[in-house]
Amino acid sequence: MLWWIGEFRKLSGRGVRNQQPGRNKKMKFRHIATSALLAAMSCTALAADENACATLVGTTHSAPSQSFQVRDGEPVDLVSGTRTIHGKLLVFGDSGVFRAYWQPDDSPEKYVLANAGVNAVRLVSSPTQGTPAPNGQPGTSMEPQRVLSCPAL
Repeated sequence: MLWWIGEFRKLSGRGVRNQQPGRNKKMKFRHIATSALLAAMSCTALAADENACATLVGTTHSAPSQSFQVRDGEPVDLVSGTRTIHGKLLVFGDSGVFRAYWQPDDSPEKYVLANAGVNAVRLVSSPTQGTPAPNGQPGTSMEPQRVLSCPAL
């Protein structure tokens, strides 16, 4: 095998004498930097899974995915371990921009669903903005959302 590599270098002009000084160092640095970036991104994704304190799941679909529709009044539960807090979505719109809020049953508090990545949100206590969305708008289907910041309920 080593003989074949030596022959390849002779035929391709990539002998030791033909190499540019410092070229191997740049290639190694590029590979190391790329590997480090990929590792950091993987760790961030894993950390988001580990940091999830609960999950927002739909209650109207019996399918195992537990997805839900983003529309006013949609029943959505906050599930954390063995504890389930029932609630509903409130959707408000303002100039074509929709904001979704989760409100626990029997509570006046509303939490905006702040995007925190793919299928991940943060629940932030906030007063509503805009007017209630009419006719089930926007009606977008969402997968269960990992909640990265849970309110004390």
